[in-house]
Amino acid sequence: MRKILVGVVTLVSLMMPLQASAEDSVSSAEALLHQMDEASRGLSYELSYILIKKNSIEPLRYRHTFEDGETYAHLVYLSGPPREVIQRGSEVSYFEPGLDPFTINSNKMVAPLPPIMKSDIEELAQFYDFISMGRAREAGVACDVVRIAPKDGARYSYLIWIDTRSKLVMRADLLDRDGEPLEQYRAVSYVVNPKVGDVLRSLKTVELPAVVKLPPQPQAELSWHANWLPQGFESVSRNRHRLMMTERPVESKMYSDGLFSFSIYVSSADSFTVREQLVRQGRRTLHSYLLKDKEVTVVGDIPPATARRVAESVAFLSGKANAAGETTP
Repeated sequence: MRKILVGVVTLVSLMMPLQASAEDSVSSAEALLHQMDEASRGLSYELSYILIKKNSIEPLRYRHTFEDGETYAHLVYLSGPPREVIQRGSEVSYFEPGLDPFTINSNKMVAPLPPIMKSDIEELAQFYDFISMGRAREAGVACDVVRIAPKDGARYSYLIWIDTRSKLVMRADLLDRDGEPLEQYRAVSYVVNPKVGDVLRSLKTVELPAVVKLPPQPQAELSWHANWLPQGFESVSRNRHRLMMTERPVESKMYSDGLFSFSIYVSSADSFTVREQLVRQGRRTLHSYLLKDKEVTVVGDIPPATARRVAESVAFLSGKANAAGETTP
């Protein structure tokens, strides 16, 4: 009997350090992500990296500084036609070939940067596990590796390499649910230096395109709702419009969890509508589903199985249209 009790006590004593170690790993990973967030928002730095997708490699350069409560940033595409994005405080200007340059009121670039750099870590912690994966070397420097894994398994995950000194992201792999990479951000070189801020301060005097004054868009009341969404996804916009080519009316909603986003489109079926279609290209999934006389399409950065479940959960409201009503598990 005494031997059995001794064995039980020994087993418990062995398990306790393992549990503590796992908790320490989670807290350490979350702390690293907070440090990364502070560094990416507060430092003056220049980062050259490549964005690797299945059929393409794109080189880019990103410069950033923070001064007097304002962000100044400049992203340049280093191959192909000249393209760049400039952020000056709460205004972002876009320069694209074939389009007139324009500026919008925003505090965030729509550009190929690792999304984790501008995400709310506290908010993400509700729906993702942060797991320390040890150390590795990337871009010539030692890095702490952190996995960002969804708690519900209904979306993609990230593997992040964070420079041990600067706390900047040196690499970010977007992984599907089988752990296969869908795309990679990989730093080639970087520098943290106040002189980068000196260069970006010149943006204060640069003449940029006038801010586009968009008319206020009322949040349309729609005739349907989604009965199921992955945990943490919330509606960020909704509208009703007509397709440019066919003039067919479409209702849409966009959802985001702060790291990924997707949209639902609902329109009347026509002779070109197929009963069901599923296409995935890299991180982007398109799932189209015929529901009675309506075509429901889900497009966004979510796995095919998740897109299918969202599409098949769409239900139409009786009587007056009502945009509220999504329920999450």
